[in-house]
Amino acid sequence: MRFGGVVLCGGKSSRMGYPKAWLPFGEEFMLQRVARILRGVVSPVTAVAAPGQDAPPLPSDVSVVYDRRESRGPLEGLLAGLTAVSGRCDAVYASSCDAPRLVPAFVQRMTVLLRKHQIVVPCEGEFCHPLAAVYRLDVIPHIESLLAADRLRPAFLFELADTRRVPVDELRTVDPELRTLANLNHPRDYAAALAAEGLQPPADLMQRLAR
Repeated sequence: MRFGGVVLCGGKSSRMGYPKAWLPFGEEFMLQRVARILRGVVSPVTAVAAPGQDAPPLPSDVSVVYDRRESRGPLEGLLAGLTAVSGRCDAVYASSCDAPRLVPAFVQRMTVLLRKHQIVVPCEGEFCHPLAAVYRLDVIPHIESLLAADRLRPAFLFELADTRRVPVDELRTVDPELRTLANLNHPRDYAAALAAEGLQPPADLMQRLAR
C-alpha cells in the first residue's frame, strides 16, 4: 500500500495569536518542520492552506493546495488534501502543522494499523485525534456528503467509515510521551515545545504573543 501525507495549516490560530505555520522552530518554520519529518516517512506530502493564505517555502516535492471553502474545519482540509494526492497513493497520514514534535515511528505504526480499515485514529476515551490519523482515499465520498450537509465534525466521518480507534496508550511503545499528539494551541504550549527540544523562543515574538 502506498502512503502519503497531508499537513493542514489553514486554521485561524486565534488562540496562538500568530499563524502557526510561520512560527519559528529552530532554523525552520513550524510547517517546514512537520512537512520535513513527515516526508521522511511517507510520500507524497501535501500541505493544505486556507484560501489566500501564504505558506513558508517548502521543498519542490511538497505541494500546497487550498481549502475550497474557508473556516470549515479539518474535513474541508482533508478533502482538499486527499483529492490532491489521488492516484499517487492509497491512504494518507494526516497531521496539523502545529505538531513539531511529530515522531516518525508513530506515523509508521499508524500506517501498519490501518490494515483493511478505512480510517485508523488514536483516541483517549471518547476523544479522538483526527489530525494524527490515517485515511484511505475511498473516504472522499463520505467527506463530501458530510460537508454538503454541514456536518463538519470529524466524529461524523468516523461513524460513517470503517474506523479503527486505537487507545493512545497502545502507541506509547513508539512514542512514550505521546509527543506527536501535543498540539500547540497557546503561546505557553509553543514555549514548552521549544524548551523540550532545547530551543529558545524568539524574544520579540514571545513579547508579541504575550500582548
